[in-house]
Amino acid sequence: MSAAEAGGVFHRARGRTLDAFPAEKESEWKGPFYFILGADPQFGLMKAWSTGDCDNGGDEWEQEIRLTEQAVQAINKLNPKPKFFVLCGDLIHAMPGKPWRTEQTEDLKRVLRAVDRAIPLVLVSGNHDIGNAPTAETVEEFCRTWGDDYFSFWVGGVLFLVLNSQFYENPSKCPSLKQAQDQWLDEQLSIARQRHCQHAIVFQHIPLFLESIDEDDDYYFNLSKSARKKLADKFIHAGVKVVFSGHYHRNAGGTYQNLDMVVSSAIGCQLGRDPHGLRVVVVTAEKIVHRYYSLDELSEKGIEDDLMALIKKK
Repeated sequence: MSAAEAGGVFHRARGRTLDAFPAEKESEWKGPFYFILGADPQFGLMKAWSTGDCDNGGDEWEQEIRLTEQAVQAINKLNPKPKFFVLCGDLIHAMPGKPWRTEQTEDLKRVLRAVDRAIPLVLVSGNHDIGNAPTAETVEEFCRTWGDDYFSFWVGGVLFLVLNSQFYENPSKCPSLKQAQDQWLDEQLSIARQRHCQHAIVFQHIPLFLESIDEDDDYYFNLSKSARKKLADKFIHAGVKVVFSGHYHRNAGGTYQNLDMVVSSAIGCQLGRDPHGLRVVVVTAEKIVHRYYSLDELSEKGIEDDLMALIKKK
């Protein structure tokens, strides 16, 4: 089943944009709104992690199915509805060419088809989706299954940029694809500067950094110092306010100059002490406010009054 056939809920990114949000209708500020951010449903990791075999384990993912179903149910109950639901990568655990990849993909599609059709999905590629060293073939597989691996879209005068962060981690097997994204990104950041958009926001799987721009290279959970500094400076020059990422399976983040780096924990397997959860992100004319909720909290209590007041503010 292709994403386009998945019940209409997958507004696939094509042509480096998202057709759910026509630019001609969304390029002007219309007032506060919010969206829901999740990361790392990663069907299969909980079993693989528990057995200590992350490379070859992961032959069960019932826990992740239940957690993602709970996330979808919580989102569908929200009123008013979020503008969109973004998943910041590692949709499944099985790497390209590994067993259970097809089955994990089909199960995730089945769960995501339950998302209210009025809430578009924004899907970000992670290292488990395209490989630690992606190739033209693995990127093409992701695009065929879930939509473009990088793209931009406007919502109410806010420019959103979705990046393939694996190109900054290890582009050794697809240097021309990285060059193409670099050129595209420069063009998009130029638009952000020229248009003086209300805000510019970036989604990518791997964080620029976990706490500080000057932290040591982690060799897995953050980008290298040279890559992160170059990207961060580009973002700041263009007026990007915040970068949202997953990958760490814990909540983290920091600030570099006036750029916020927000690392959001997982829907699926937790590697720290955070609960399985989702992040509510409220966008107002002046600021971007976000809060992480456990799935139980969001399901039972919904969005707290102070955030709701910002959403409804005229």
